[in-house]
Amino acid sequence: MALPAINVRRKPRQSRARITQEALMESFVRLLHDRPASEITIREITDVAGVGLGTFYEYFSKKEDLIALTIHQHVKSNAEALKSYAQSLIELSTNLDFSAYLQHIIHFQLQEVQAQQFLWAQTFLLERQISSIEIYRKSYEMMVQMWQSILMPFVQNHEQLDRVSLNVQRVCYGVISQTLLIQPEFREWEVLESDVIGFVKSLIEV
Repeated sequence: MALPAINVRRKPRQSRARITQEALMESFVRLLHDRPASEITIREITDVAGVGLGTFYEYFSKKEDLIALTIHQHVKSNAEALKSYAQSLIELSTNLDFSAYLQHIIHFQLQEVQAQQFLWAQTFLLERQISSIEIYRKSYEMMVQMWQSILMPFVQNHEQLDRVSLNVQRVCYGVISQTLLIQPEFREWEVLESDVIGFVKSLIEV
């Protein structure tokens, strides 16, 4: 998926092309576990992916474009997982109130982050180093839209839905990102969950 201000030279329309692009992103993430992104070379990424250097430049102009797309895809996958989980709650529950619904989703979101804690800590760090303000806004807007989709069953008023969705995103993104930026190996997830739920409850009025 081509993003504003990212030079993705070739859109992966065919399955083989998509697999190649995904392999390059996965190789970067694997190497990231060993050393900082600034020390990883394009040659190392292609070697791990099992493709030639020329293949990299079919898709990306520079390493930063690969990193930016990796961040975007990671955030997008998380948004899709949250929406799917929320939909399953709606389908399986016949008597779920708004407060309980939000608590379940926030719990699931924090579980997802904790399961990939290293990658999320790196994502928040690299987001500040690599992403332009246009790309940052695009990802943030995508997450707000995710919350709109999740909260719509309980908030029918459009203006209220927009406000509540933005506030929930502000709280969840702000608390989680700042926590992992300062403490990449954070461990007190139950305390954090309680704090996030408390903040969200204090902000929403439905």
